Amino acid sequence: MATALTNLSSYDLKLVPDGTSFKIHLVVSQWNNTITSDLKDGAINTLLKNNVKQANIKVWYVPGSFELVYGTKKAQSFDPDAVIAIGSIIQGQTKHFDFVCEAVSQGIKDLNVQSEVPVIFCVLTDHNLKQAQDRSGGKHGNKGVEAAVAALKMIQLRHTH
Repeated sequence: MATALTNLSSYDLKLVPDGTSFKIHLVVSQWNNTITSDLKDGAINTLLKNNVKQANIKVWYVPGSFELVYGTKKAQSFDPDAVIAIGSIIQGQTKHFDFVCEAVSQGIKDLNVQSEVPVIFCVLTDHNLKQAQDRSGGKHGNKGVEAAVAALKMIQLRHTH
């Protein structure tokens, strides 16, 4: 397991770009809301800690992870510096999990290829609720923190190269 014994929230503040002038949109799935709300909070707190102004953070809500692709495309049209797509897909007893994971992953990838606005993939694809909890503020930290750091670094890459 890639995250075994790893806390996703650990990062060196000195290696993260200052976000003072950055505009970042978060598109958040309302499905598995207890998980996605914790991911959103982790991302926002990290952005604020790295000097992104509260007024420059916009949150969009969509019903589920499948709708993240459209919501993210819509958010990109407002020309933020980056978009963070936040969702939680937990495996059930049918193949629905596989189809949704594949569609969301491919959709977010396509948006990154088609637009100059980077999209950060903060979609948990876990086998059970415990794994999702472990990655949204539990023993593996908060993937929302990691996504916010990735957004700041991708904005820097976008503006400097």
